[in-house]
Amino acid sequence: MRKRKRSHLIWTAAFLLVTQAACDAKTGDVREWTPSDHDQPARPGAQVSARPAGEGFDPGLVDLAWQRNCFTCHGARGRGDGPQGPMVRAPDLTDPAWQGRVTDAQIAETIRKGRNQMPAFDLPDQVIEGLVQRVRASRAP
Repeated sequence: MRKRKRSHLIWTAAFLLVTQAACDAKTGDVREWTPSDHDQPARPGAQVSARPAGEGFDPGLVDLAWQRNCFTCHGARGRGDGPQGPMVRAPDLTDPAWQGRVTDAQIAETIRKGRNQMPAFDLPDQVIEGLVQRVRASRAP
């Protein structure tokens, strides 16, 4: 019984020492967000092939692209109310005045090349076409 208590005390002490050492470890400096933070490393098996030209876009891929690339700033509906929207001053893509000022080609170019704090996104043409149509469909009445 005494050996068991001693063993338990040794393991508890070892655990506490390891935990204390981990808590004392220095954390890296926290840096300011940059547009390049949007880049995600490629994951094998996660790549989705684009449809052949002329077959249009896949709504599932467009939704996935929106969730991964647009939602953080533009929000679910495109109102600029995503978690990072106010910080980066994301525009309200549903605003009729904004919709009237930009062409589909300008929206597509902004997605491809980025603008202001919005990074460029290397997406297939069909997905960009789908995102443009999604933005147009979100126009407020």
